[in-house]
Amino acid sequence: MPRISPTDLAAIERSPASPAALTRGVGELLTNSVTAKAKVDAYNWETGEYRVILHGTLDLEETKFDKL
Repeated sequence: MPRISPTDLAAIERSPASPAALTRGVGELLTNSVTAKAKVDAYNWETGEYRVILHGTLDLEETKFDKL
């Protein structure tokens, strides 16, 4: 069973999320991934607004600790 659920993924999209909450959510997502990459999709030099796309694969392997 994955250590992150679809509900957890949906929580990352909630808006507005505090930077601290987003850090925890994205950190958990990356920690439970076997592959991950990021792409800066857009950046506005005038306003500082940016868009980053994350792409990865969740680790779906059960460990002995998941079975407890």
